[in-house]
Amino acid sequence: MKEKIILEAIGIKKRFGETVALQGVDINLYRGEIRGLVGENGSGKSTFSSIIAGIQKSFKGELIYKGKPYLPSNMVEALQNGIGMIVQEKGTIQNVTVAENIFLGELNKYGRFGLLNKKELYNKANQALDNIGITNIRADDMIQNLNMQNRKLIEIAKVVFKNPDILVIDETSTALSYEGRQILYKIIEDFKSRDKSVVLISHDLDELIEKCDTLTVLRDGKLIKHLNKAEFEEDYIKQLLVGRELEGDYYRSDYNHEVSSEVVLKVENLNKENDLNGVNLDLHKGEILGIGGLSHCGMHTLGKVIFGFENAEEGHVSIQGTKIIDEKTAMKAGLGYVSKDRDHEALSLNSSIRENISIVGLDIIKKHNLIFSKHEKAYVKEQVDIFNIKAQSMEQYVSGLSGGNKQKVVFAKWMGRNSDILVLDCPTRGVDIGVKQAMYQLIIKLKNEGKSFILISEELSELTGLVDRLLIMKDGKITKEFFRDKELSESDIINYMI
Repeated sequence: MKEKIILEAIGIKKRFGETVALQGVDINLYRGEIRGLVGENGSGKSTFSSIIAGIQKSFKGELIYKGKPYLPSNMVEALQNGIGMIVQEKGTIQNVTVAENIFLGELNKYGRFGLLNKKELYNKANQALDNIGITNIRADDMIQNLNMQNRKLIEIAKVVFKNPDILVIDETSTALSYEGRQILYKIIEDFKSRDKSVVLISHDLDELIEKCDTLTVLRDGKLIKHLNKAEFEEDYIKQLLVGRELEGDYYRSDYNHEVSSEVVLKVENLNKENDLNGVNLDLHKGEILGIGGLSHCGMHTLGKVIFGFENAEEGHVSIQGTKIIDEKTAMKAGLGYVSKDRDHEALSLNSSIRENISIVGLDIIKKHNLIFSKHEKAYVKEQVDIFNIKAQSMEQYVSGLSGGNKQKVVFAKWMGRNSDILVLDCPTRGVDIGVKQAMYQLIIKLKNEGKSFILISEELSELTGLVDRLLIMKDGKITKEFFRDKELSESDIINYMI
């Protein structure tokens, strides 16, 4: 098998100040292999992948690529050498076209004397998009007009067009809807069939078990175990991830969907061009109401309109008679909202963890109309501890956190406020399995205490595992209602989504 090795990582060590990110990790990548890389947030997955992709240059250990020492100076050089990476967080830049994002750093190839040949550039960019089956985005579209999923697809098209020998995919599928994932999975299988290598980083064990040939488990920067396909067993992998057996249920163990008759939130005849088409729903006290569908079905827009983040053209949302017209009235009525697009809509990246968590709870923290630092810090510390947010301190900027820890901050700020109703749009995106289980158990606990949830998710297992009632959306309409049932399968649901 030695001749099949394309990359050897030997004794890789990396520190960030006092934090040890990797402690002597050894990994061999083989041609024609789909290798899963899994670990809790802070385990070293993204650090390892960023080293082989040329993002991190200062490390100890040795990389051997195609039989020769390998040390790329940046991502561009790594990609030129045949190692491309789709990063977990935002990898596009605003205020330029799709084409300029795809060929960023290479625009000089498409012009002379300082003049850009846009026709040639756009033709090449459309070729890159068509190459992976993207037809609804064109080269001259402005990147800021695209949603998060479509921006991620642009990043995929950019890397794949270079036809690398190793493709690193860092927590990308969680940003994609069902259709986007099918595009990504097709690319993965194509790479494998052409004897290329894929490193798939994901917290979705079902995805890893189904798609990968081998699995490498990291924990606290250490290599725990390499698993072959025959060793893939979900409970065993979970135990390796956390270093112990997970206690308690992962999803709900009951199949009772009976909830209070009391309606706490009403959505009436919501219409919004291209997104919502006469949406009506009731949310009951103590209910987890799921919303599912494909990316353009309107469910993400629905979440924003319910919270007042966006306005509908017709119809309204009300909480016990109070109409929700903006975020302020929503919060005053006891409503909270976790956005899918955390970097743009849910967090202030250049502010501290403390500021991000406390900002929505200032009315709770203040005493006699004054904000005392000790009260604010105690309020924030409680949430940091509950969600095990890994950071140097609560004063660390959110921009320096891993994707999973960013998501914990978003969840923590609304849980700290003790909202009676929460709209959760993909709330566990990029969160490791231990924290995901803790979030699920917290949602179930709060449900049993009378809190109500609207759970918007692209994870069908998450929906069937948690909700009392599930509404499927298609083309801006609610097309089907399911109740919690042990016999309910994902295939039953998908038939009404497509």
